[in-house]
Amino acid sequence: MIDDLYSAKVLRLAAETPRLGRLAAPHATVEKVSKLCGSRVVVDVRVDGDRVADFAQDVKACALGQAAASVLGAHVIGASLAELETTREQFRAMLKAGGAPPAGRFADLALLEPVKDYPARHTSTLLAFEAVTEAMRAAIHGGES
Repeated sequence: MIDDLYSAKVLRLAAETPRLGRLAAPHATVEKVSKLCGSRVVVDVRVDGDRVADFAQDVKACALGQAAASVLGAHVIGASLAELETTREQFRAMLKAGGAPPAGRFADLALLEPVKDYPARHTSTLLAFEAVTEAMRAAIHGGES
């Protein structure tokens, strides 16, 4: 069972996380931390309307959190706030309620489906998507995150 959790594909995603770093002039920045394990994700976004124009992330997380951040970083440019919120909710439902994996540009999150059997790992796995949706809302609506 643990082999499913840390499959070669998940470990490869974690090792190859795109868009690492920080943006020089983001429209919004959000940091999320898992109190249970200490995983931490900081995301910077720049928007064009309701879509991600530029994105960077600083990820200090377990392999599962890094893998989720990798999927996000690979496909986030051009995503709308609504698409990101829908993906976050589908991802959360997949982990917490046995729902179907997200579809579309973030379909690779299906590789993290075995995490559903490890509730203590849910928060760290969701961090990047929690952070990007909060940052997008702040950037679009001009509020502090």
